[in-house]
Amino acid sequence: MDQQPIDTQPFSDFESASRAVLHFLRGRIDMDLWMMTRTEGSDWIVLQADDHGYGVQDGAVFQWEQSYCYRMVRGEGPSVAPKASEVPLYVKAGINQKVEIGAYIGVPVCTSDGSLFGTLCAIDPSPRDEAIRNELPIIELAAKLLGTVLSTELDAQESERSRERSEREATTDALTGVVNRRGWNAAIEAEESRARRYGNPASIVIVDLDGLKEVNDTRGHADGDELICRVAGALTDAVRSPDVVARLGGDEFGVLAVECGATKLDRLVERLRSSFVTHDVSASIGKAVRDPEKGLVHTLSEADRDMYAEKKARRTHPSRE
Repeated sequence: MDQQPIDTQPFSDFESASRAVLHFLRGRIDMDLWMMTRTEGSDWIVLQADDHGYGVQDGAVFQWEQSYCYRMVRGEGPSVAPKASEVPLYVKAGINQKVEIGAYIGVPVCTSDGSLFGTLCAIDPSPRDEAIRNELPIIELAAKLLGTVLSTELDAQESERSRERSEREATTDALTGVVNRRGWNAAIEAEESRARRYGNPASIVIVDLDGLKEVNDTRGHADGDELICRVAGALTDAVRSPDVVARLGGDEFGVLAVECGATKLDRLVERLRSSFVTHDVSASIGKAVRDPEKGLVHTLSEADRDMYAEKKARRTHPSRE
């Protein structure tokens, strides 16, 4: 019988490497669900799934603190549990209310600086033979290799963002110098692609300037333009260097905050409000964090609705301004 040629081509990216590892491990250790996951705040995001029974798909989100992996990385449970029912803290885990787990395998996946990215893990509804404990070294090796691929790609991602910032100089708003609508749409598309691949958090802030029409009508468009530039300056002073500030319309601005979850978003909005005071600007702010299952286009709509809700509340209760 002719021997099949060995595929020696390197993986094109972290995603393809993860899928190959999941496929290999499932062939070696028959568990119904193998996953590569990302932890982000309270979310436990499934980046890739090799599922043969649970119905878990890429992009599914669970509660991190309810998972067996949460306890495993804290050293409160073993990486391999052929009979999960014999591990007290695993029995108490909230994930048991969503899926049946008879056996569990999980190891951390870390980046080059040692920080936790996520986990390489597997579950099965039925207990497994104790012999699967012997497979732990190869699973740990696979996790370290994935961490190496991931770290290389994340470094390249930062270089890619720097390149995009340079390219955005060609798509800037002539008046304010921040990104225009075209550059904003390109930034949203690029960040959504990264978020889907790596599970990166991202948030959007929408800012609507108050009183522009009144300034234009009573003091002239030159003063109106100066006010618009002050808003752009206030936003630019408050954001971090990777974030994208854009002028979306006449008096509307947006901020795409990368690697930014709920806690960082709250801090960003606090900085924005403080910067508005410093620059003598009055504006309504809306914010939203990306939902991994819905994406940044939905986040933009949520932030827009939040901004209009604040604007309405400020009109109803002027003392809140």
